[in-house]
Amino acid sequence: MKQLANQTVGRAEKTEVLSDDLLQIERRLELVRLVSHNTHKRLVFCLQGQLGTDTEKRHKKLPLTGLSQTMQEGGSQLGEESLIGKMMDVCGEAESKLASELLQHEMQMEKDILDPLNQLAEVEIPNILKQRKQLAKLVLDYDSAKTRWLQATKSTNQAMAAKVDSLKDEMDEALNKVEICKDQLSADLYNFASKEGDYARYYVMLLETQAEYHRRSLAALEAVIPTIQTQQDSWIEKPAFGTALEEHLKRTNREIALPIEACVMMLLETGMKEEGLFRIAAGASKLKKLKAALDCSTSQLEGFYSDPHAVAGALKSYLRELPEPLMTFSLYDEWIQASNILDSDKRLQALWVTCDHLPKAHKANFRYLVKFLAKLAQDSDVNKMTPSNIAIVLGPNLLWSKTEGTLAEMAAATSVHVLAIIEPIIQHADWFFPEGETLLLYLHLPALPHTLFLCNNVNAQAHPLWVDSGYFEKF
Repeated sequence: MKQLANQTVGRAEKTEVLSDDLLQIERRLELVRLVSHNTHKRLVFCLQGQLGTDTEKRHKKLPLTGLSQTMQEGGSQLGEESLIGKMMDVCGEAESKLASELLQHEMQMEKDILDPLNQLAEVEIPNILKQRKQLAKLVLDYDSAKTRWLQATKSTNQAMAAKVDSLKDEMDEALNKVEICKDQLSADLYNFASKEGDYARYYVMLLETQAEYHRRSLAALEAVIPTIQTQQDSWIEKPAFGTALEEHLKRTNREIALPIEACVMMLLETGMKEEGLFRIAAGASKLKKLKAALDCSTSQLEGFYSDPHAVAGALKSYLRELPEPLMTFSLYDEWIQASNILDSDKRLQALWVTCDHLPKAHKANFRYLVKFLAKLAQDSDVNKMTPSNIAIVLGPNLLWSKTEGTLAEMAAATSVHVLAIIEPIIQHADWFFPEGETLLLYLHLPALPHTLFLCNNVNAQAHPLWVDSGYFEKF
């Protein structure tokens, strides 16, 4: 048993038939197989389609395909009259294109990268390793035959000496097998080393394939985004609060912003005698509801007439939430400089000049609001809202600086100057806007009570008209 063990255990290490460079390649072989196998496994996990299935079935199983179908079905259910429906339909079509691009990408990656990596890790390298094991076995056989031959040549036993020639033939045959296997293995190892650049190319191709896929996907998205953005921008029913004044007016084809006009109309009817208007806070839930109603351009506003403070709060909120104040950022310094003039007549003149510099849309809405506030101040003996009080509570919502900080901080820093600006404008509203005509309100709110604004029972729904509000005087 001991003799047999000595002949078999570790025998292959006694005769090393591979050169140093081949041994170096061999050591790298198993590591390349392992990393190629792991990479292939992870890449398969990245696929969203089922590997190896036919194209149609694979396309149906893609998550993007399911998303596309769901969105397009949702768009059909909502219909063309719904913006969400339109967006879902267009986006669903875009997702379908992305699914097609993804399918093409994954099939290309499977062909150019996954299959070659699998071939390398599971076929080519294992075949070389199998030959290496075969060589090790042949070397073991050769070493065993050589050992027996050497023992026979040294033995004094006549029977052993007679076997020398046959043992020599056996050893030569074993050596020949070793040489044949070694030559084949050496050729395969050198071939593997020469192709390492080709194997490394798989990873370059992976990135190139991914880059091409993302380029095509980006092109598909860029082709559809302008269309969907145009539909989004053309949709009239958009929130008024927080939207730039010019954008809101252009979208709604109005001269006066809807929240300003609607709130003024309601306050003219029920709020002019209300004490502390714009000063007393409204209930949060009622204010939120009114703002939401104005945002969606609903005409059902009758329920808010009984709460003038909520209406006043909504008007303040609209002014405060404008991206740019009604009196503009660009004229901020000019307003402040005008307010710092000590001579009252010159200060008024400077304020008038600055007011005249307002952009057309801002000036029209500012004029509309100031004329209303002047009317409100006429009832200050009842509502306690003098021009000074109005300027204090409403002025910071009309003008603030573009500096960093919260709106409250900016308003506080500007409040003293704003008081000196807004109060005289309200006091001298007729002088600031001497256009020689009655201020006319263009009714866009058919559901508002018509008692104050309509004459001769004209139907405002059928005939929007210019109507004298009844309080705006000649100026």
